[in-house]
Amino acid sequence: MRLSSARDEWFNAYYRPGDGTNRHCESLALVGPYQGTERVRGVAGLVNETIGAHIRSVVERLPADLFAFGNHLYHPDTNDLWREVAEWSVFQLAYLRGPKMYAKKYGKAQYVAMAVLYRYRRQHQGGQSAAPDPLPTPESFRTFIDYTYGVELDARNWDREWEEFVQACFAACNDLDAMALAPVARLLKDMKIAA
Repeated sequence: MRLSSARDEWFNAYYRPGDGTNRHCESLALVGPYQGTERVRGVAGLVNETIGAHIRSVVERLPADLFAFGNHLYHPDTNDLWREVAEWSVFQLAYLRGPKMYAKKYGKAQYVAMAVLYRYRRQHQGGQSAAPDPLPTPESFRTFIDYTYGVELDARNWDREWEEFVQACFAACNDLDAMALAPVARLLKDMKIAA
């Protein structure tokens, strides 16, 4: 029995390996070079599938926002519904914790939260939370938002205007991530104690 991190086990619980070149290419297209799972055959494969069933049971009992957030980050197959719910959850949590905004800034803040979630997902894919930040500078961050969403953010006074909200979005991502992974981590701890 090989138990790793809660992030890895979330991914492994839903991952369905298959034989053949087509399945291999599909897997590479879905998860790319960031995440991979070994194929285990025989009794060890059955044990891993049993563990996966327990993890899926825990994951599917999460509240809808945490379920969508976790699946957006760690499920091998992602969809727009999970992404949109995750983006909305990050934005709402960051907005409620931060200072109030004018309507013009509020509309742009939604796109900032979307971009922060993109950054967070890219940094934490693979289960080790060690990937580099894809948008490390404010310039690359603003360029990404402009290119992806068509929203221009003013470069002047970036720290005063947006830095606090960006940090609030990262804190919201960390909190949502911790709440989503806590039941899985608890289950893994209980399994390790039982083993």
